[in-house]
Order: sequence, then C-alpha cells, then structure tokens
Amino acid sequence: MTTANTPQHSGTQDQSSWPRRLLGAAVRLLLVGLIIAAAVVIYRYQMRTSPRAKRKKPPRQAKLVQVIPLRKDDCVAVIRQNGTVIPAQQVTLQPQVAGQIVELSPDVVPGCRVEAGEKLVAIDPRDYEIAVQQAQSTVAMAEKDLKLERGNQAVARQEYELLGEVIVEEDRELVLREPQLASAQAALKSAQAALKKSQLNLARCEISAPFNAIVQHKHVDLGATVATNSQLVTLIGTDEAWIEVLVPTDELQWLYIPQSNGDRGSSVTIRSSAWGPEQSRTGRVVRLYGELEPQGKMAQLLVAVDDPFCLKDENRDLPQLLIGSYVHAEIHGRTLTSVFPIDWSHLRDNDTVWIMNGQGELEIRSVEIVFRGAQRVYVSGGLSENEQLVVTDIAAPVAGMPLRVAQAGEGQNAAGAVQVAERGGQR
Repeated sequence: MTTANTPQHSGTQDQSSWPRRLLGAAVRLLLVGLIIAAAVVIYRYQMRTSPRAKRKKPPRQAKLVQVIPLRKDDCVAVIRQNGTVIPAQQVTLQPQVAGQIVELSPDVVPGCRVEAGEKLVAIDPRDYEIAVQQAQSTVAMAEKDLKLERGNQAVARQEYELLGEVIVEEDRELVLREPQLASAQAALKSAQAALKKSQLNLARCEISAPFNAIVQHKHVDLGATVATNSQLVTLIGTDEAWIEVLVPTDELQWLYIPQSNGDRGSSVTIRSSAWGPEQSRTGRVVRLYGELEPQGKMAQLLVAVDDPFCLKDENRDLPQLLIGSYVHAEIHGRTLTSVFPIDWSHLRDNDTVWIMNGQGELEIRSVEIVFRGAQRVYVSGGLSENEQLVVTDIAAPVAGMPLRVAQAGEGQNAAGAVQVAERGGQR
C-alpha cells in the first residue's frame, strides 16, 4: 500500500512548485531591468550635468617679417647698356702722286704713336723737282713776253696819238695791240698755275699724319712703287674714341642729347669686365643717330671718350679703351624728383609692393613706376612716406594677413633673405 502512494505524492509536489519558480524568475528579471534602467538614468544625468569644453577657433599666427621705412628722394635716372668702341677718326693714307717710296718713318709700325704733321712716307721727288724747274722756266719766258708786249703797246699808243686820227673802237683795240697784251697776260697766268701745280706735286711726295694717331696697319714698305690709288698706312685717332650704345627708345626722354656743337650731353661712366670693378672711364653723349638699329629696333647713341689710349700724363693710371672692345655704359640722365627708390627684389607681381599697415596687416599695393633702372625701380605714386615696406618673401601672401616685425636677435631667416635681396640688387 505504501509503495503505491509514493509516485502520486511526488507529482503533486512538482505541480505545486512550478508557480513559485516562475515567480522567482520574474522577480530576477525585474531586478535586472531596474538596475539597467537606473544605470541609464544615472548616465544621462551625468552627461547632462557634466562640464563641456567649448570649441574655439585657433588663434591667427602673425607672420614674422622684416620691414624698411619708405623715404622720398631725388634720384638720377641711370641707364645701363652695352656698347662697342669705334674710332672717332680713322683714315687710310693714299698718295696723290705716283712714284717709288724712298723713305719710311720708323714709327710706321702697327701700334706706334704718331703726331699730327709728322712725316710718315716720302716718294722719290726727282721727277717732280724737274717739273718744277721746267714750270719756272716757262713762267720766266711768259714774264719776258709780257714785258715785250707791254713795250710794243706803249709804242703803238704813241704812234696813235701822233697820228691824231679817229677810228672805230674795234680798230682802235687792234692798233693799240690790246689783244696781244691780253694773250701775253693769259700765258703768264697759265705758266704760273703750272708752276704751282708742279710745286704742289713736289710737296705731295711727303705724306704726313693728319692728326695725332696710332698706326693700325702698314700696307707698303720701302722701295715699293705706288700709284694714286695705293694704300700706304691706316691711322686711328688718339685724341678721342666713340662708343656706339643701343638704348630703348622709351628711355631717351631721360637723357641729355646735344642738338648742336655747343650743347653738353649726359655724362657716361664706362666699365669693362677686363678692367676690374674699381676701374672706369668717363665719357659724354655727343649725338643720337638718325635711324634705329636694324636688328633690335633700338636707338643708337654716340658716346665720346677723350684720350682713349691714356697718352696724357693725367690719364696714365686709367685703363685703355681699345678699339673694338665691348664695354658697359652707365648713362646719367635727368633727376627724378620726390620718388621712392625700391629694389627690384622688393617689387612684386603686376607692379605691386607689400605694405605693413598700422594694424599690423599686409596690404598688397599697386604703385606707379616712373622709371625702371637696372637695380631699382622709382615709384612716383601709390605710396606715402614712412610707410613700412615688407622686404621678406612670403610664400602665400593674402591681403589682411597679420604681420609682426622681427625684433633684435629674432627672425634670422627673414634677415638673411633681406641681405641676399640687397646684395642681388647691387650687382
């Protein structure tokens, strides 16, 4: 009996414990949910009440630059161009009479100096001396014939007066032998002219230097027979040399160009790479050619330099200006009044400059350039005195960007850039 009731009691216990287990599981889930909900509420509360960092714009960094104050000044417009030295005087001597060269000066050697009037070449004069003697004899005979004819005319006049006859004018000239007298006078003049001609030919047997010169070429030698078209010696004048300088036509307005012999042209400083940086010569503008140079369509100026070969005592220590040499000419022109000289390295794109204004900001300023030199440009408008010109290169310049000036011992790179720019402008 006992064995049969045991299974029934066990099934009843299982059925009665099942609700309790469900209730326990529900309580546990509810607790977990409450914990999670409490955690969410606490997290949200902390997020709402915790301090937040405000987003700020990064401060603008001022660019470190070097500046120089702008100053007005009166500057001379200097035009730098190149030129070629040519002789101011050059001649190839040719004889005016033919004959054999019997004398040649020892100075007739290329490079030797000769003075004006110095005898260089002599042609055998004997033929011309004989011609002079013959012409002198002819003159003597013509003078004698003229004297005889004057005597005959005097006799004819006395006879005419004794006769006392009145005749027509044509017959009177024949009676008084006036045609014969005129013929004798003409013969004397012809003989005298022939004498002068022969004397002139004799004098032409000696060829002298027409001006102070240096011998460039010797074309003949002693004993040579020459004709009137033969070349003897080529000379180059030593008193003055010329330099042909090509200048842009728009720069002529700044130069003093003589219009007559009494005018004074712009002064010119001559330099050459062969002389060194300390040596130079001084010249002056003397003329403007009447035509443009055909290749580059530039104006051609003529610059004169005295004593190019330094033959005078006061020029002994100066470099010689050799014919055909290539030189640099600095032509000093008119004065530019009240302009701002600015180095080329400080001029920016499209003829602008960089200015640091009173608020420490960058201004990109357009300027009016009145003259462009080799090292500097000269500004006449768009700037004011004491404004700060930025001379430091800025990689990406923007108008209004903040700037600050480098103090002592600060901004070595900026200072170095300025020094390099200034050295570049002085080349």
